[in-house]
Amino acid sequence: WILFISDANDFLQKSQDALESQYVSEHLHEWIDLVFGYKQKGNEAIAAQNVFHPLTYEGGVDLNSIMDTNERVALLTQILEFGQTPKQLFTIPHPRRIIPKLKSWSRASSHSPSVTESSVSPGEESFEDLTEESILLSWNNMASLKLDGQYKIHKGPITGIAMCSTSNQSSIFTTSLDSTLKMFSADSKMLQRSVSFSNMALSSCLILPGNSTVVCSSWDNNIYFYSVAFGRQQDTLIGHHDAVSKICWHNNRLYSASWDSTIKVWHCNPTELLNTKKHFELLAELEHDVSVTTITLNPTYTLLASGTKDGTISIWDVTAASILHRLPCHSATVLDVAFSPDGRHLLSTGEDAYFKVTDVQTGMIISSVALEQTQRCFKWDGHIVLSGSQSGELFVWDILGGKTVGKIPGHAGAVTCMWMNDQCSNIITGGEDRQIVFWKQQY
Repeated sequence: WILFISDANDFLQKSQDALESQYVSEHLHEWIDLVFGYKQKGNEAIAAQNVFHPLTYEGGVDLNSIMDTNERVALLTQILEFGQTPKQLFTIPHPRRIIPKLKSWSRASSHSPSVTESSVSPGEESFEDLTEESILLSWNNMASLKLDGQYKIHKGPITGIAMCSTSNQSSIFTTSLDSTLKMFSADSKMLQRSVSFSNMALSSCLILPGNSTVVCSSWDNNIYFYSVAFGRQQDTLIGHHDAVSKICWHNNRLYSASWDSTIKVWHCNPTELLNTKKHFELLAELEHDVSVTTITLNPTYTLLASGTKDGTISIWDVTAASILHRLPCHSATVLDVAFSPDGRHLLSTGEDAYFKVTDVQTGMIISSVALEQTQRCFKWDGHIVLSGSQSGELFVWDILGGKTVGKIPGHAGAVTCMWMNDQCSNIITGGEDRQIVFWKQQY
């Protein structure tokens, strides 16, 4: 390729383009493995044909222990001739670099995304392609969020938000430290129902498939099932010995995290809720050392991540009910965790005012971003983060660059929970100011 170089500047430009190409980015970790990583020494180095003269390795010979001057000079000359192998920094495979998949939308500007050239004509784009482009557009414009309404519907801080949509209406369900579940119309913006299960705080909520049942976790150690159609409590799962902090659901499995230092996995069929009682079967129990504060499932529902009061992040294989990684990521309570859409990375935030990005395969922390204040909750697309802060503002972050790209005034107190639809176009936040706030994007 040297034949196509016109001058020195052209040579430097082409060299830079090659080093910054997507291929190099995708394979950079392999070079790190050979030079600084686990393939530098031992059997892995032999298998990769990555071996050098023994004297080039750190600690290969102690020159100070050699008394014969001629022998010392000979060894020193040999070391200088062969060069010095770098110090081994990693003993496990290095994670791949995070590479934004931008396709036809550019992230160059979060306010005015530009369309790049594409070889696919508009007529050839699939529905999935259009949906993906719509999601990318939403994330590109996340810094342009505008407040679209705020409603004080609770008497205490809001802890959870879930949306239930049918052909007739869309309803928002919220839980609060005031111990109530509220049903709020997304269409008329009116409060429709207020439900109490006990006199203890409710910590989170979710909607079961079919949009007919709302599940709420409570500080009274129980999990409550509420029928939207019948307007009454359907069932109660007495599952823990301390407060239930967070719940997740997939494929007839309910995952409940608790301050009793466990995550419990339950079998529960939504269709059985109308017919029978006390049908919950405990499938597994995932033990922790301290209170579990938050949990999340990966996009393929094969892994579960948990955060605890002492700042530990654990990644679990839910099929085998076994732990893959237990990582001391934060120095204080973990507040929220979420996998990236491709499942390769895990983002966490804690009371220590840090964002941490962990490589799921290796368990290595690949990014640590110091924050100007604690971020209580967030959503992310693997590159851009929308977070709710202790002061009540929404922040938009470029997590790869470790910098803020937007700050939006919102609540009068801390933002405590956040809901986002699948298209990432509708956002609702809840706060310590007892309000839910609707947000829309300006294009």
